[in-house]
Amino acid sequence: MTKAQVEVITSVQRRRHWSRAEKERIVAAAMEPGAVASEVARVAGIHTSQLFRWRRQLCEPAHIPAVFNPVTVAAETATPSLAAPQRTGPSSAEAAGVIEIEFAAGGRMRISGAVAASTVSALMKALTKGKRRR
Repeated sequence: MTKAQVEVITSVQRRRHWSRAEKERIVAAAMEPGAVASEVARVAGIHTSQLFRWRRQLCEPAHIPAVFNPVTVAAETATPSLAAPQRTGPSSAEAAGVIEIEFAAGGRMRISGAVAASTVSALMKALTKGKRRR
């Protein structure tokens, strides 16, 4: 008969709570040049997948939800010059007006004249996607 070693656990073990500082320290150690993620995880007493999850949570920028901002419609204050010839009707650009859109991330789009709604939509999508890239 062989002797087997038996471990008796007398207390209830719960999940360990890791502080943000501990997570940052472990993730920083795993991101050092030459570090092996599985070895860093083993030394810390966690699974490698947990290390990768922490790295994703701590290193990726937080998702900023889209927010609608108030729109202000301002009347154009430019007065016609006396030297300019009088027109009998507004040009197509003047009739269409000007739209200026300022994005929360800092981008600005100004549209003057007649533009198809699908073009404006495509431009807005391209501008908002461009701001999210790293």
